[in-house]
Amino acid sequence: MNKELLEKKLKEIDQIIKEKYKEETQIGVLAGLSGIALFEFYYSKYLDIDDHADVGVEMLTDCIDKINEGYSYPTFCTGIAGAGWVLDHLEQEEFMDADNDDLLPELDQYIHTFMVTDMKNGNYDFLHGAIGYAFYFLNRYRNTKSDELKEKYITILKEFMDLLKDLSEDDGDGKIKWESELSIETKERGYNLSLSHGMSSIVGILTKLHVYDDFKTQAEPMLKGAIKYILSHKTTEENPFSIFPSWITENKEDENGQSRLAWCYGDLGVAMRFWFASKTLNDAALGETALEVLKHSAARTKVDDSLVRDAGVCHGSYGNAQMFYRMYKETGDQVFKDAFEFWIQDGIDRGNFEDGYAGYKQWKGMDKSWEPEVSLLEGVAGIGLSILDYLADYDTKWDECLMIS
Repeated sequence: MNKELLEKKLKEIDQIIKEKYKEETQIGVLAGLSGIALFEFYYSKYLDIDDHADVGVEMLTDCIDKINEGYSYPTFCTGIAGAGWVLDHLEQEEFMDADNDDLLPELDQYIHTFMVTDMKNGNYDFLHGAIGYAFYFLNRYRNTKSDELKEKYITILKEFMDLLKDLSEDDGDGKIKWESELSIETKERGYNLSLSHGMSSIVGILTKLHVYDDFKTQAEPMLKGAIKYILSHKTTEENPFSIFPSWITENKEDENGQSRLAWCYGDLGVAMRFWFASKTLNDAALGETALEVLKHSAARTKVDDSLVRDAGVCHGSYGNAQMFYRMYKETGDQVFKDAFEFWIQDGIDRGNFEDGYAGYKQWKGMDKSWEPEVSLLEGVAGIGLSILDYLADYDTKWDECLMIS
């Protein structure tokens, strides 16, 4: 892969971010300033120059100023919980010496209130609901140096699991499922299997909790039940397009179970969460299933097979590259190396919009158009982070914000 070309692309992305970041009104990690700041910190580390990290610090200072001026949107994707997660992440990875035990507890009560309210309203969504808040509290639990705060976070996370259990439905034979709204427009409800908004993120958060003795006993039955439910919808077709549907409604699956190759919906997100769950549960069969699904996904390189239209992390080339690269690091399997190299090249090839940001635009859907975007999830900050991952000679952990590590 052409290192010079990729480094040139990083330079262009850095340039556009510096020009545009002041226009960003949100502060979250996936769609907001704090996520864009992550690119600057990782780029600084890669080049071993402080300048870019200084810009990152400016962005985070802007986030804190916005909160002090009354910014109140709480979610992980676009709001306060996401910005808090970034501050903890940067401290954990030794990018900066933040005194998060002083700064962040002031936000805890606010985030906790939304977590409880959303759970009681059935909104467990990772990006825009309760799992995002729990994810923030889990990082606080891991990062705090105060025993008193640690106890507080244990209590909050146990309450989250109690509320998650209250929201669950027993599907018989040990299977557990959670209903949610599938479409804001139609208000249709069903059982979403995705990583972005559905049950794979439940598997994700419970897996991460299960690793710790403080939460293992409470997390395990729900974790196993959720996995069993999702597995019950694995296709039995011989040569399927995709192995899992995106969602299930009243015993029927979405559009013949065909889901594109992407982070947000479909096989990749499901299988990655199965892989990490298999490790904490010591479930070899589940690990084998995860690898089977991931290898099937790795073969989906034709446009008609992948349905990939743009380059971004959410549902484009670099998101696919990031997941296959993570799996190559996990397994050393050549299949995943070939897959991530294919998708990195595909991402490079898509960076050809003259009026794009660093050549990139995001596809906004059938009746909409192509638009340039800066954010981590859908724009050039995420593309840059994926390129940095590929070029860096050390393991980066930023992709935990996507629940793929």
